[in-house]
Amino acid sequence: MATLARLQARATFLAHQYYFRSSVVDLFRKKEYDAAVKIQSWFRGCQVRAYIRHLHRVATTIQKWWRSYLGRQQYQVVVKLASCAMKMNLYNAMAVRIQRRWRGYRIRKYCFNYFYLKEYLRAVSETNDAIREALEEFAEMKEREEKKADLEREEKKRDYQARKMHYLLSTKQIPGIYNSPFRKDPDPWELRLQKAKPLTCHRPKVKQKRYISLSSWLACTSARSFPRSEILPPIDRKRCQGPFRDITEVLEQRYKPLEPTLRVAEPIDELKVAREELRRQEWMRNVNDNMFLPFSSHHKNKKYIPLMHSSSKYGPNSYGSQHFRDENPRKWICDKVDYRPVLFQWQD
Repeated sequence: MATLARLQARATFLAHQYYFRSSVVDLFRKKEYDAAVKIQSWFRGCQVRAYIRHLHRVATTIQKWWRSYLGRQQYQVVVKLASCAMKMNLYNAMAVRIQRRWRGYRIRKYCFNYFYLKEYLRAVSETNDAIREALEEFAEMKEREEKKADLEREEKKRDYQARKMHYLLSTKQIPGIYNSPFRKDPDPWELRLQKAKPLTCHRPKVKQKRYISLSSWLACTSARSFPRSEILPPIDRKRCQGPFRDITEVLEQRYKPLEPTLRVAEPIDELKVAREELRRQEWMRNVNDNMFLPFSSHHKNKKYIPLMHSSSKYGPNSYGSQHFRDENPRKWICDKVDYRPVLFQWQD
């Protein structure tokens, strides 16, 4: 009972003490809570970072093994391709060697027989020698024939000359120029003149006069005025002496058809005439002469937009329309300008 009485006596003190201690604890509760949260966050961060490092190590190990597996597979593919390429190169080299041996054997046996070719070349050489000898003989024969023809031509020329100069032959009374009395032997031309016969002069035949009637003259003039391809010029017409062209060529040039140039063949105002013709045809097709203008004022509802060149506050540029060069009257030497400046003058 005494203890209960003591406790009841101390109840108010205990209440104040509890309140005081609770208030003191409340002052440090926020700080301790923040500290606990910070400690927990740091600890959890350490755990998470350790777990992430573990995951990184595991992922690195997995990637290492996977990449090594892929690398081994790729290496095996590369090795396989290299092995196939080496084998193909070896097979190709062996095939080339076999083909070379076989082709050499085939060419030597069937196509390029050495002994047969040697015999063929010997026969060709003999044939060539025979042909060359025949050609040389033929050339010598041709040369002899040409020399003989030249000699015959010279002989004929000398005989003709001797016949022309037969009047120079010596007579019993008077010696000729080729039989001089002061020489022991006469000239060879004297003997040739004695053997030759005098050259006779052929008189031209007398042509009978042709009586030209009026009908033949009209036919001739009509043929000349309107030549035809089937009618030839007269054969018995005597050609004029001199360096003149043939009559047929002159007539062909004279009566050839006209070949006008483009300027002469076409009128100079062809474009204007074509436009007039087109306008006339369009006018002929029109049903009514009045022009149909249903939308003649459709543009009046639009606002007029002035040009930037004319609406600028600076005004239009006078260069090119009023002047082509800046003028400075203060730099003129005299008051009168004898020329019109047309170039641009740069000012310093």
